Amino acid sequence: MIFARRPTLGVGKRRLAAAVGDVEALRFQRTAIDGLLRRLARDPRWTTAVATAPDRPTDWLRNRAVGLPQGPGDLGQRLTRVARRFPTGRLVIIGSDTPAVRPADVAAAFDALRGHDAVVGPARDGGYWLIGLRRSARGPLPFDQIRWSSPYTLADTLARLEGRRLVRLRVLEDVDDLASYRRFAARAQRP
Repeated sequence: MIFARRPTLGVGKRRLAAAVGDVEALRFQRTAIDGLLRRLARDPRWTTAVATAPDRPTDWLRNRAVGLPQGPGDLGQRLTRVARRFPTGRLVIIGSDTPAVRPADVAAAFDALRGHDAVVGPARDGGYWLIGLRRSARGPLPFDQIRWSSPYTLADTLARLEGRRLVRLRVLEDVDDLASYRRFAARAQRP
């Protein structure tokens, strides 16, 4: 499951847009989502869906993945709602603003969930770019009482997962602000 805001001018990537402008933030958002869908949606090892906000329309997905509504509420409420739609098996959720995610990362998450309750992919900013849960570990879900979009997001979530068998994946970077955008742009220019 990819969590994404519809790539529309002035809708998503507000912290980034404050630094680079709405047009450049939208360009990044479209590039990041398109790259993720190109790399992940065709992989036969899993089914890819996109949880969208605002909920409709989903025509921007251009039939590359199923679009599901996130619904109202804060990020924790939206994550909980989407996770509850999948009552069995292993579920891996990634954000749409981490362009370095590769199929091997998602495969590692699914593999980790064979013998563990949860998996997280820590982000450089104190959050996470991936969370995965096995069905047996989905209740209660770890998405309430989290300080979202803060340096405490990962720590808060790990506290909610205390006592569960957990695997951490590699650290990647969300592109949320000017500093992370500059690092992304510098990496993109390398041969």
